[in-house]
Amino acid sequence: MKEIRYPSRSEWPKILARPVFDNTSLQAKVQLVLDRVRLEGDIAVAAFTEQFDGVKLEDLLVTEAEFIEAASLIPDELKGAIQVAFENIRSFHATQLTQEQKIETMPGVTCWRKSIGIEKVGLYIPGGTAPLFSTILMLGIPSKLAGCQQVILCSPPNKEGKLHPAILFAARLVGIDKMFKIGGVQAIGAMAFGTESVPQVYKIFGPGNQYVTCAKQLIQQQGIAIDMPAGPSEVCVLADDSANAAFVAADLLSQAEHGADSQVLLVSTSEKLIAEVQKELSIQLNKLSRKELAIKSLENSTAILISNIYEAIDLVNAYAAEHLIISCEQAEKLSQSIINAGSIFLGNYSPESVGDYASGTNHTLPTNGFARAYSGVSVDSFVKKISFQQLTQAGLVGLSKTVELMAMAEGLDAHANAVRVRLAK
Repeated sequence: MKEIRYPSRSEWPKILARPVFDNTSLQAKVQLVLDRVRLEGDIAVAAFTEQFDGVKLEDLLVTEAEFIEAASLIPDELKGAIQVAFENIRSFHATQLTQEQKIETMPGVTCWRKSIGIEKVGLYIPGGTAPLFSTILMLGIPSKLAGCQQVILCSPPNKEGKLHPAILFAARLVGIDKMFKIGGVQAIGAMAFGTESVPQVYKIFGPGNQYVTCAKQLIQQQGIAIDMPAGPSEVCVLADDSANAAFVAADLLSQAEHGADSQVLLVSTSEKLIAEVQKELSIQLNKLSRKELAIKSLENSTAILISNIYEAIDLVNAYAAEHLIISCEQAEKLSQSIINAGSIFLGNYSPESVGDYASGTNHTLPTNGFARAYSGVSVDSFVKKISFQQLTQAGLVGLSKTVELMAMAEGLDAHANAVRVRLAK
């Protein structure tokens, strides 16, 4: 992990730059797959599944027998852990359901909004080296709370044509029973355009590799909504002398193990802490099964020594981390100055991994600096809000002059006339 001491503010943009991946070369390949899925449907999906996943499937849909088998393969202890996470995530997200109020903006003029679940949504869950069954909870629970009428899920099969049992168990737990053994670009295309087997959806959620990310970006240009711009996972730890070096190192590695393109950042006012964290990284690295990925990630990562906590907060806000851990004295007070972050973890006993799995907050968060303008996934991500207005006769009379004057000033006579014809009656 590189170290930088007391950088000037002019150096910050270069220091805080994320690893850049140019997907221009990918776009043509990804678009080819999307086009074939759009034109050929299930035939193309099956062909690409055989080509990319190495398995020939007769049926893309997960059967009831597979759900039952999956439940029998999962240890009761893991089932219990998933159930605890489910309850916490559901409790937190249920508070996001709000009752919209009717507002009388002036006598006889009433306005309100109504939240309506997006009718059809698709969830993409990666498999491969890390089957992210936790993401099913993070996406499935708010989609159900929002009232989405149809929620489908795609995840890549293994060489035996199976999905990870925990993926099936978590999906059934949140109430998703229409699942497809489809991965990669072909899954995004199937949900975006629809096939003989896979229903077309209006919005697609979920993480994925660079191919999936590129596919989501391309289908967004064709009118299908996606959850948010995506990039490699990242964490920033803001720490002072009160931080525990072993804890900080563990948090950095918990993100570094995601992949070689993940980035971790340590910002500290303590030279001593940075040195201790570097030692702990070396010790803890040797215990990781994904050691090689973590090492590559750390090569793209930096520890920055800053002269005071106020400048450190400015630096953290400039970075706009997906995950921000504040391991400092008065962490909650300091957090009030944070304006750019996806999710914040306060104090020495709030590791980022609790948010990834079970504290209750959502782990689908903006990366690559998008936390400056985007929020993480919530119930709101699965709803659209429709506004209403209703005027009485007296309300229209009271507002008519205002509307007429504004419409005429904009040169829109018909707008003004829509009011006048009513007044004339």
